[in-house]
Amino acid sequence: MASTTNYQAPDEAFFTRADNVVLEVLYRDINNFEDKDIGSTKLENAASDDSALEVLSSINDPKHPNFQPTIFSSWDHNLSDFQSPRGIRDLFMKEYVKWARTIVRHQTDVVFLSHIIVYFTTALPSALYLYYNFNIFHGFAHILYIVWCSGAFTLMMHNHIHNNGVLAKKYAAFDWTFPYILEPLMGHTWDSYYYHHVKAHHVEGNGPDDLSTTIRYQRDSILAFLHYEARFMFLCWFDLPMYFISKNKYNLAFRVACTELGSYTAMYFLARWNFKPTLFALLLPFFILRLGLMIGNWGQHALVDDVDPNSDFRSSITLIDVPSNRFCFNDGYHTSHHLNPLRHWRDHPNAFLSAKERYMNEGALVFQNIDYLEITYRVLTKNYMHLAKKLVPMGSQIGMSQQELADMLRLKTRKFSEKEIAAKFKK
Repeated sequence: MASTTNYQAPDEAFFTRADNVVLEVLYRDINNFEDKDIGSTKLENAASDDSALEVLSSINDPKHPNFQPTIFSSWDHNLSDFQSPRGIRDLFMKEYVKWARTIVRHQTDVVFLSHIIVYFTTALPSALYLYYNFNIFHGFAHILYIVWCSGAFTLMMHNHIHNNGVLAKKYAAFDWTFPYILEPLMGHTWDSYYYHHVKAHHVEGNGPDDLSTTIRYQRDSILAFLHYEARFMFLCWFDLPMYFISKNKYNLAFRVACTELGSYTAMYFLARWNFKPTLFALLLPFFILRLGLMIGNWGQHALVDDVDPNSDFRSSITLIDVPSNRFCFNDGYHTSHHLNPLRHWRDHPNAFLSAKERYMNEGALVFQNIDYLEITYRVLTKNYMHLAKKLVPMGSQIGMSQQELADMLRLKTRKFSEKEIAAKFKK
């Protein structure tokens, strides 16, 4: 195998602080791979890992002086920045963070309240005004804004559905209500994300009974992807209730049928009443989001190990990138999420480093500076060399040439036969 030494970590310009810590550890491992004093290197690595874990733990601990809540997605703040306000903005931020930490369920999650406030003061009034006084330019501006917001909103709801809310318990009524107001505006049907993702996808884990499984598809085939996308787009209303019926979960089947078909009915009558604003406020967000959800899920589960596809380490990937982790609440740590769907989003980097040896031994895949949408694009265009360049090698992957890495990735997109599925997913 060709040697690959002296890797350089990417520019840390806009990574989260946690991502920078994780990448520093991974690149240290790579650059120490050929160190002749193996024993000494292992000791140094262990000490460095412990130091990194201490940093990650401290910024998540409200009782630690280094605690750093996430206030906004676009930039980071230390609480110490507001201890001695230097102007009106600092004073406002100090009071806002102090208040917001009492509203959200976890003190790290001020950003969720920030997002809720933004959506209720921008997306909702904009949609209502389209019905009051429709203008085509407003319509296009609105849909562009919604597309921009929908990723972060969806991943905020991802945290909401896994943890039964994001706000403190005394605000449970609003915490339960606000998704029903905002979900349709962002392209979601009522509750379907919860039923499809939590009650089906995470139960099956990309296995043969998962409605969004990728294992029956040749995952670098555009035609296969179009079939996958079309089925979700047009048959989710049928497939999801039928899945629950097949599992003898008749209550869930009834509930999801009611919410999914209820959403369609509401959109239909609103479109009949006033089509143009409904097109931009509800219909286009719906179709665009459903397209995006399956492009993203394809990227998350396009690279599946052909030896042990039932392993969470080998059927999903980890991304260290800005869109997934800064703007979408550490969605890049997808393997960590499958290992523990209830894990808090800020804990994923810590959990990843804590289990680093297991990731290495399992042959897990970690990429940098690439998001799930681009993963899907590069797989469908069979650009495995580009994917190899974005791979952060771990364990036995270190030392492989880019061509060897590309060949390895290509093998992980192969369609599984029904015979293989029966053998590898024994129940």
